[in-house]
Amino acid sequence: MSEIIPRRKLYHEVLDRLMERIRSGAIPLGGHLPSERELMEMYGVGRPAVREALQTMERSGIVEIAHGERARVVVPTAEQLIGQIAGGAMHLLRTQPDMLQHLKEARIFLETGTARMAAERATDEQIARLQLRIVQHRASMVNLEEFIDRDMDFHCEIAAIGGNPIYPAIVESMFRWAREYYQTLVRAPGAEELTLSEHQRIIDAIARHDGDAAAEAMHSHLNRANELYHRIDQR
Repeated sequence: MSEIIPRRKLYHEVLDRLMERIRSGAIPLGGHLPSERELMEMYGVGRPAVREALQTMERSGIVEIAHGERARVVVPTAEQLIGQIAGGAMHLLRTQPDMLQHLKEARIFLETGTARMAAERATDEQIARLQLRIVQHRASMVNLEEFIDRDMDFHCEIAAIGGNPIYPAIVESMFRWAREYYQTLVRAPGAEELTLSEHQRIIDAIARHDGDAAAEAMHSHLNRANELYHRIDQR
C-alpha cells in the first residue's frame, strides 16, 4: 500500500518551526520573532521562504507585521479569530445563495440561547444598558446605516451578557455577513417600529429573568425577520 510522503515547500518547514517555538513558549505572546535575516541564517533558507511563512502567520492572525519592525506574536481575541473567516463567509453567501438559509437557522439557534442565558444572568446594570440601546436605536431611525448598526449593537449586547466573548463575536459576524440582505428588511414599511417593539419585548423578558420568555421572544423576532425577507425576495 503506497504511503508516499508529499514534497513540501520550504516555507511550510519554516512555518512549522516558528509555530512550535510559539506553542512551546520560546517566543511568548507579545514577543518578537527573530528578524528575517536571522531566520534565514537559522533555517538555512532564502528570504522568499521566510517572508511567505510570516505572511501566512499574519493572515491567520498569529503575528502582527509592522513596516521596519520584527513580526510580533499577538494576543488573540474572539473578534480576531471569527474575523479570519469573514471574507470566506461573504464569498460563500454570494456564490451559494442557499447558504443564507443556513446562516439564518444558525443565527436563530445561537441567539435564542444567548437570550435565555441573558435572562438567567443579567444584572440591573446590564438591563439598563439594554434599555439604553433601545433609546439609541430609536434615535437612529432617520439613518438606515446607523439603524442597522444600532440593531447589531443590541443583539451583541445581549450575547455579551453571558460572559463568553465568542458569542458576541459570532453574532456581530453574522450581522456583517448578511448585511446586504438585511438592508432590504429595514426598508420595508413599518419594519423599524416592529423591530423596536420586538426588541423591547426581549428586554422585558430578560428583566423578569424569564429565560423561556426571552428565548421565545428572540425566536419570534428572528423568525419574523426571516419571513419578511422571504416575502420581499419573492416579489
